Amino acid sequence: MTSYKELGLVNTRDMFAKAVKGGYAIPAYNFNNMEQMQAIVQACVATKSPVILQVSRGARDYANINLLRNMARGVVEYAHELGCDIPIVLHLDHGDSFQTCKDCIDNGFSSVMIDGSSLPYEENIAVTRKVVEYAHQFDVTVEGELGVLAGIEDEVSSATSHYTKPEEVEDFVSKTGVDSLAISVGTSHGAYKFTPEQCTRNAEGILVPPELRFDILSEIEKRLPGFPIVLHGSSSVPQEYVKMINEFGGKLTDSVGIPEEQLRKAAKSAVCKINIDSDGRLAMTGTIRRIFAEKPGEFDPRKYLGPARDALKEMYMHKNIDVLGSAGHALD
Repeated sequence: MTSYKELGLVNTRDMFAKAVKGGYAIPAYNFNNMEQMQAIVQACVATKSPVILQVSRGARDYANINLLRNMARGVVEYAHELGCDIPIVLHLDHGDSFQTCKDCIDNGFSSVMIDGSSLPYEENIAVTRKVVEYAHQFDVTVEGELGVLAGIEDEVSSATSHYTKPEEVEDFVSKTGVDSLAISVGTSHGAYKFTPEQCTRNAEGILVPPELRFDILSEIEKRLPGFPIVLHGSSSVPQEYVKMINEFGGKLTDSVGIPEEQLRKAAKSAVCKINIDSDGRLAMTGTIRRIFAEKPGEFDPRKYLGPARDALKEMYMHKNIDVLGSAGHALD
């Protein structure tokens, strides 16, 4: 067994307490390869932001658990080399079973999510409590979930959303012992978060989604004062990258995300972790498509993955500074 402390990582406990008190959210960026990892660390060091490196089940299979463990060790050393020892969490996103969570804990993850949200309520409590009991032996923090997000991302999919019931949150947290709670208030997985029928169009013809259910969030805050809340499916789907992808051969029609001003509002509440995955995919894919179109003879991966990494870094810096408010809080 490898403890995350041997790798120089931290868990989310102090990180979340500071975020709730300070009115900002920690960026939780998903990554699948070295370039994405480099961009995340570069951006967070440049903005002096704490960060959660998220690995989905699919990414874990893609990258290999042993490589991930050593990449995490390298990430900590890389941040130090870049000039700032920012707090870094390695987190399992949407763990589907006790065994998946245990494997990650045993291999150096400092935080895990057990997603029992699709199970009957009592079964969700039971599997979440089992993960918590194992994780807390090793000072690993656990995220649970109540409510179901619509959309598709990796192995996580649902045709419809089910808002979190505020009347269940106190009972769930008390019975499971989770350290943070993911809720459903209108965010959604993937780049197609809403159908055109659910949106209105502004003067430029851009789809505008319905507002998040801040009333549900407010009621949850009242019932769980100061408790760390998590938002999944919080990519804003930047239209400049959607346009770039479509201009250079892609087909992303009616893709729409969560407006950044709504995410900033959420970050000022008890929401202290905001998950962003699709935005990174869009920035990377758009940049690579542009380079392939403009330089059809290019075949050196460094010549298209390097610029894609740079685009990711710029976007993540913007998120930290202007959306999540996490910039400058790495050394709090």
